[in-house]
Amino acid sequence: MWRLNIGLIFLLFFDQTAELKKYRITGSAQGTTYSIIYYAGDSVITKSQIDSILNKLDSSFSLYKPYSLISRFNASQKGIRVDKHFINVLQKSFEAYKETNGLFDITVQPLVQAWGFGTKKIDSLPGKQYVSSLVKCVGSNMLELNGDFLSKKKPCVKIDLNGIAQGYSVDVMANFLESSQVTNYLVELGGEIRVKGKKQPSGEQMKIGIESPNAMDFKSLSIQRIVTTDSGAITTSGSYRKFYENKGKKITHIIDPKTGYPVQNELISVTVYARDAITADAYDNALMLMGLKKAMAFIEQKRELAAYFIYRKNGKIVDTASTRFQFVNSEK
Repeated sequence: MWRLNIGLIFLLFFDQTAELKKYRITGSAQGTTYSIIYYAGDSVITKSQIDSILNKLDSSFSLYKPYSLISRFNASQKGIRVDKHFINVLQKSFEAYKETNGLFDITVQPLVQAWGFGTKKIDSLPGKQYVSSLVKCVGSNMLELNGDFLSKKKPCVKIDLNGIAQGYSVDVMANFLESSQVTNYLVELGGEIRVKGKKQPSGEQMKIGIESPNAMDFKSLSIQRIVTTDSGAITTSGSYRKFYENKGKKITHIIDPKTGYPVQNELISVTVYARDAITADAYDNALMLMGLKKAMAFIEQKRELAAYFIYRKNGKIVDTASTRFQFVNSEK
């Protein structure tokens, strides 16, 4: 199945002669769709179980639900107590914030809202002075986690976990499958993917398609590369996925927490391969912000990561990859 509205497209083919049956569960969650394919002797995983897991995660991470932990934290003056899911995401967020020198920053929410990618509509683009005032409320160093209490140093500090929560959600679902002794599966949520095992009984590796715009106007998409793997996670961040135009200028949802402005560089998308989806998801946006040269230098220093880049060069769309990405089997 090919889905052209997400950065990653998975390709799995049904085998009528399979000893293990192929099961598929689909649904909607976190403002997008999910799909799970697994091979088992029986339907050991049900849609109601998956929806229950995702509903629980929504009660922690959803900015659209006023009762969620993230909404309550953002509305608080000093902070609130959070659950284990929140703590897990916070710990990885703090790690990525430090490793990327602040380019991955969950406190970017005021800027995301100001540029029109938040929960409320905007009437006009933010001015320079307003952006400068919001930047003063951004910085994960203004967060502190003590036990299960997350505190903020300024009341204006608000968080947005959209850059990492879907990856974490994919991991939670994958771990649930494994706890049910499912060893061959593909889990996808909003284009973020984690796989383990192979198609049964053929033993073929899972195939994941990475898409790219056909032209600079981003009006059409095609498969740029197909990745085959039997373990790990792949996530993609791209400037072509969420954007709008204002006075001929493209405004993307990827906001630089340091400058306060949407990213403007040659990168079109970054696909990250990691052991788990939360790690891949934590770094793909930050790599987009770095630009190709710095992003490549960064990723080559991370033995646990690999990355594939699509970018503009001399009026054309081209691609390249980090050294370790070559060990993730792929084809054009």
